[in-house]
Amino acid sequence: MVSVAVIGAGAIGGTVAAHLSAIDPESVAIASRTPFDRLEVQTPGGVLRATPRPLTDPDLAREVDVVIVATKAYDVAGTAVWLRPLVGPHTTVAVLQNGVEHVERFAPHVPREQILPVVVTLAAHRSAPGRITHSGRSELIVPDSGRGIRFAELFAPSALTVTPTSDFVTAAWRKLALNAPGAITATMLVPGLDMSAPASQRLVREVVHEAIAVGRAEGATLAVDLADEIVAGFPSARDGSPNSLHADRLAGRPLEVDARNGAVVRIGSRHAVPTPVNGVLVDLLSIVDPAATTRQTVGA
Repeated sequence: MVSVAVIGAGAIGGTVAAHLSAIDPESVAIASRTPFDRLEVQTPGGVLRATPRPLTDPDLAREVDVVIVATKAYDVAGTAVWLRPLVGPHTTVAVLQNGVEHVERFAPHVPREQILPVVVTLAAHRSAPGRITHSGRSELIVPDSGRGIRFAELFAPSALTVTPTSDFVTAAWRKLALNAPGAITATMLVPGLDMSAPASQRLVREVVHEAIAVGRAEGATLAVDLADEIVAGFPSARDGSPNSLHADRLAGRPLEVDARNGAVVRIGSRHAVPTPVNGVLVDLLSIVDPAATTRQTVGA
């Protein structure tokens, strides 16, 4: 029996914990600052109800086989408080976060070979502690390493799809290219753009082209028509459904811009790849949230 601890009880962490609890309710614990009586996740296949073991004190946590990190990308130091008691020499630490720097973020706290980066595509939002709506497509992508394959096997009986890939770099940069234009609507505080306007198309395309160029410099194989695909699927002003960066700004929460557009700028600089549009978006959002590019923790 595989023991699992999920750090973070937001939309992603709660959804993952509920699906794993449906497989084996006794093996899952969830670390959260906000206590709740149970998890209730509305999924396309029905309602999942689960009562994973609550963890509210790191001093009472014990070593597990798998730790799933589902906190925001800027919250490394707060997450590390939980990693110390939960991680042993054989524990896999699966990082379900935005961006392409999963391993680099946690290498100061966990041996690199134990860190499993995970690309997350999961449409979910939390309406209250323990209450989550999960709709639409769901997929986790992991490297096809031994740890990645075992992680996929853990979810095999569930409704969540976990796909190992031999080209994780491409998967991670493709997701970052998809996420990057969200900084535009977060900056403008609008849920979408008038995508019939040439200026809107041009702005989204430039943000994506910069991410593609940096991703290719990192070794990602990104199709030439990826920007066209993202422009075609970008939310219009009529959709009214903000991306997570926009939603965080509306709610006054810290912004995850450093892991997204900040990574494009930072890694682009290493490769001498120009990223002027992403750079402007990072600067503008950093004015709104001055700690956005320097924050280390706000708690787990």
